[in-house]
Amino acid sequence: MDKKGIIIISAIVVVLLCGGLVYMFHSYKKESAEKEEMLKLAEMDKREMENEYAGFAQQYSEMKTQINNDSLIAQLDKEQQRSEDLLAELKRVKATDAAEILRLNKELTTLRTILRSYVHEIDSLNLLNEQLRTENQQVKAQYTQATQTISSLSTEKETLSEKVAIASQLDATGITMVAQNKRGKNARKIKDVKKFVVSFVLARNITAQAGNSSVYVRITKPNHEVLTTGGTFAYENRNLEYSIKKDIEYTGEALPITVYWDVNEFLSTGAYRVSIFADGNNIGNATFNYEK
Repeated sequence: MDKKGIIIISAIVVVLLCGGLVYMFHSYKKESAEKEEMLKLAEMDKREMENEYAGFAQQYSEMKTQINNDSLIAQLDKEQQRSEDLLAELKRVKATDAAEILRLNKELTTLRTILRSYVHEIDSLNLLNEQLRTENQQVKAQYTQATQTISSLSTEKETLSEKVAIASQLDATGITMVAQNKRGKNARKIKDVKKFVVSFVLARNITAQAGNSSVYVRITKPNHEVLTTGGTFAYENRNLEYSIKKDIEYTGEALPITVYWDVNEFLSTGAYRVSIFADGNNIGNATFNYEK
């Protein structure tokens, strides 16, 4: 081969070598760019996994504040700790460690399923608790209503009992007191009075208890002293002096009664009050004036 041929072949070889080098350089550059892009994607995937693990731990922490069940809280504690441990493992693993990343991604899928089951369970418990609270409020309202009804019935019963008690009381009507002199005639002057004649009628009352009873007549002078021999009877948690006591048998029909008081003391002019009592009740009152 002559010198000119050798030069041409050498030039061709140089061109081919340069072309190869350029191709290899561009191929390497492209491969490096692709590897860098893949590494970035791997890092992004790893950060997303880390965020999800951290989110699981946070959700478990929040769920524990929504319940009041020691057993369930203990289970949530365990799952929260597991999420935190796996997060710590993930942070130590390099994004390029495909095997570990794959394992931790599978763990992530398992944790996701477990978390959903606890969310559903807690939602069910909260719904049940809300229903129980509503039922409890309804029961309390019913109890309050029943208590109010019972109280109202008790009040009505007490009122009715009081009305029955009042209705069954004896009633002294037509009360009169006549002052007589020593001849049994009406005394014209207070100084001539030797006897008081008190008359009244126990009115008809079919609701009153029939049977034996005692009627007490109390005569009070103008100075509020009681004409008495010292006898007393019970009235409103105290004992009162009476002037005359009359034992009767009451049948429910009108019963006229007359009693007498012999005067052995000084009498002054003024208002004399006659009060009649029976069965612990004041059943009649009247006032009579003697001015001479």
